[in-house]
Amino acid sequence: MLADALRAHPAGLDEAFGLVDGLDDALVHGLARLDDDRAAALDALVAAFSATPLAERVTEAIGKIISGTVTDEHLAVLAGCRVALLGAAHDALLTGLDTARGRTREPFPVAAASIDAGHLSAGSRSWLRELAIAGWRGVDHELAAGGSPAVQALLAEPSRRRLAVLLDGFAAELRAAAPVATLPRVPVRRWADLWARALILAQDGRPADPADPVDGRFLILGADLHEHPTVFRCQVHGLLETAGRVRLVRTSVAAAKVDTISGAAAWRMLSAFPILLAGLAEHRSLDVAGMALTAGGDLIWDETRAAAGEPADPFASARVLLAGAVAASTAPLDRHPAVLAEPVLLEGYTATTDAFDLGGVTVGLDVDRLPAAGPLTPELVAASTACIGLLRFDGGWAVQPIALQATVRKKPVVVHTGDWALGPTEAKAAKAEAAAGTAVDVLRERAGRLLRK
Repeated sequence: MLADALRAHPAGLDEAFGLVDGLDDALVHGLARLDDDRAAALDALVAAFSATPLAERVTEAIGKIISGTVTDEHLAVLAGCRVALLGAAHDALLTGLDTARGRTREPFPVAAASIDAGHLSAGSRSWLRELAIAGWRGVDHELAAGGSPAVQALLAEPSRRRLAVLLDGFAAELRAAAPVATLPRVPVRRWADLWARALILAQDGRPADPADPVDGRFLILGADLHEHPTVFRCQVHGLLETAGRVRLVRTSVAAAKVDTISGAAAWRMLSAFPILLAGLAEHRSLDVAGMALTAGGDLIWDETRAAAGEPADPFASARVLLAGAVAASTAPLDRHPAVLAEPVLLEGYTATTDAFDLGGVTVGLDVDRLPAAGPLTPELVAASTACIGLLRFDGGWAVQPIALQATVRKKPVVVHTGDWALGPTEAKAAKAEAAAGTAVDVLRERAGRLLRK
């Protein structure tokens, strides 16, 4: 059944991506320089939303933009159209997977509260408007740096931290690429994603993601590691056993770092989370009490509400519980094909370094996501006989392995992305980590010295 879902192509998917591509192309060249073709691409949004509650607002906003009037309100509608189209694509792809696997998914509750962007977000909306008018090809050093005051103001307010971090990263990419007119290739979809997400987060009245306290046993399936020059993040996927039910959840921890700290040494930046790291490295379950779980399925990790449990084999947990686990629905603003990361257990396949043959369908392998901070390698993937992975979509389905059972030199081995959470278990990596760890200690000592002054 999973093979059927991976082969299937939801109706309307190509059309939705086509509308998004037209909008994104307009952002490349700038809303101040719309020619007939790009004006027609925006006008196609009017027809696409004609039978929706957004019809009147879309018609007005697109008409004004094409005529040369670009306001914050018009851009919010444009970003909303983009979010809605990609959200529909996300839902169609996820529904196919859920149907194939018999997955039950809880409906996302109607938010009882909304979030006000506040006056601090006005500066970010102004900068995002300037970017849209100029277009990516019109971004120079001055325009790229124009977002800095807004970022600094937002960073000073903890409740605006999500928008601040997004804008900070987006601005850094633009500064590194400026002047964009000289770039041979523009990351069109990525920059449009960042622009639209930032613009929506800067709006008043967007729905909050409700959360409730839960008690239970967290069974880890695996970890997805995200390493950026200035941030290291560990997102853990697992199963939460509560009274009478099993839920598919995830939790994340992160820490700031410098770009000289990379590979296995990056785990040292997460030393504030010893219980979670021990659960990963020692393959233990974790008992949680009163920990917040959002409606979108994110467990807000709190070490004070967690305790180490018994040993728990992730493959055994996946074989027994994964198929029947109830999943959460994605929060409305997070619905996008790029965020799809559905845990799956795959067995009985034929592996190569770039694909799994599931017996009737071949699914690609996203080995570019294998982290330097973990022991998984393309060679181990090719030698594997069982895999816990994350199904992702980027123009087609692909699997990102996060745990493997393999045969190496005629001996069975089991390897997980989080095996090095308490330090590398492989000699060469341990030596490199020890050397890099010295840099971590020095930086911490210097930081402490500065704080004491």
